[in-house]
Amino acid sequence: MQQFLFSILAMFAALCGTFLVLKFSDWSRKNSILLIGFAAGVMLSIAFVHLLPEAVEHNPDSIIYVFIGFLFMFFLQHFIFFHPCHDEHCGVHLGTLSTFGLSLHSFFDGIVISIGFGANAYLGLMTTLAIMLHKLPDGITITGILMHSKKSIKKILVYSFTVALFTPIGTLTGLIFSNQISHLIATFLSLTAGTFIYLASADLIPETHKSSNKKAGVCLLIGVIIASFLGHIAH
Repeated sequence: MQQFLFSILAMFAALCGTFLVLKFSDWSRKNSILLIGFAAGVMLSIAFVHLLPEAVEHNPDSIIYVFIGFLFMFFLQHFIFFHPCHDEHCGVHLGTLSTFGLSLHSFFDGIVISIGFGANAYLGLMTTLAIMLHKLPDGITITGILMHSKKSIKKILVYSFTVALFTPIGTLTGLIFSNQISHLIATFLSLTAGTFIYLASADLIPETHKSSNKKAGVCLLIGVIIASFLGHIAH
């Protein structure tokens, strides 16, 4: 049961990122494009620096699932969340798709926590620490995207809580089906990497290109550096 308690801590780490953005909501709404750039950097860093190397280490053949995850998000957006965007800022699919992608990521994080503790307590603690460190940027990421999508504070709280809640849900799933899913961890990591690469390259980065604020590119690099650094010290 300790796995579930630690997954709750990881959930609250993500919510801390949400409340940090909301605390400075006036600035955040005015500069939401900077948060979009930051979000893109965080997603790309998590995908290429953390998820992919970990997946390949477990199973070199799992790299194909990155492509599958990318295509899955494309068809999901095209056939389910499709919305023709004619305005400069279109948040109809941006917020919804990003919420889905980050919820998937949170779900797999929860599974990883359960598998880590299943191996031994030390590995479980180190895994949870790594997840908690990137949950704060995750919270900032989803909140910034939703603000840019012009969602209300109420919807931002609901969506952000939903994303965070999938971590303990994933942990419970991992505890219940531990024997069935432990060998699929590389597949989960690769699928998540593919969804993040799609969201960053197809949705978030194009939003920064629409803006005349060149600081968005700097924020992308800051997101990459912070997410990479937090992952490095966690390991």
